[in-house]
Amino acid sequence: MDEGIPEADVLAMQRLQAGEDLALNEIMARWEQPLASYLLRQLGNREDALDLTMETFVRVYESRHRYSPAARFARWLFTIATNLARNHARWKERHPEIPLETDEEEGSPLDHLADAAPSAAQQMETKERAQAVRKAITDLPPDLRSAIVLFQYEGLSHAEIASIENSTAKAIESRLYRARQYLEQKLAQWLKKS
Repeated sequence: MDEGIPEADVLAMQRLQAGEDLALNEIMARWEQPLASYLLRQLGNREDALDLTMETFVRVYESRHRYSPAARFARWLFTIATNLARNHARWKERHPEIPLETDEEEGSPLDHLADAAPSAAQQMETKERAQAVRKAITDLPPDLRSAIVLFQYEGLSHAEIASIENSTAKAIESRLYRARQYLEQKLAQWLKKS
């Protein structure tokens, strides 16, 4: 962002603060997909991620008068989303779900390989690898998961993540190191194949 030219999100927030409620639509159009992707990686559940994406925008609207253009908009937005994800994870721990259906109805992935060409086996392996990575990220402790997702997938700096996490850049560096160590250990079988 140029020093003299405010970014589009700052301008939209200023319009929202001035009472132009439709400015929220502009923000949502720009940030809905990145925010939903971030929350999906955080939570590992598509429905929860979509719900919290919408809840984040509700909070943006409710907090519009507290927003300050001095802060980078993305940092402010991801702070709201991160806090909602943490609260949701705590709630889920206290209220575990028991699935009503089993996965047996879907059949085994191996059932579909019998008629498939060799390229299908490679596609299955790629899909399994992606599932293993998602599961390993979801299994990370919340502070490590948040740091790795914000850094690796959202491209935020250590300082920006520290601001979101109310921490220091050095602590974030340490969390990223621990997260990578954990992921290397959990994904060792996949790393050997590469």
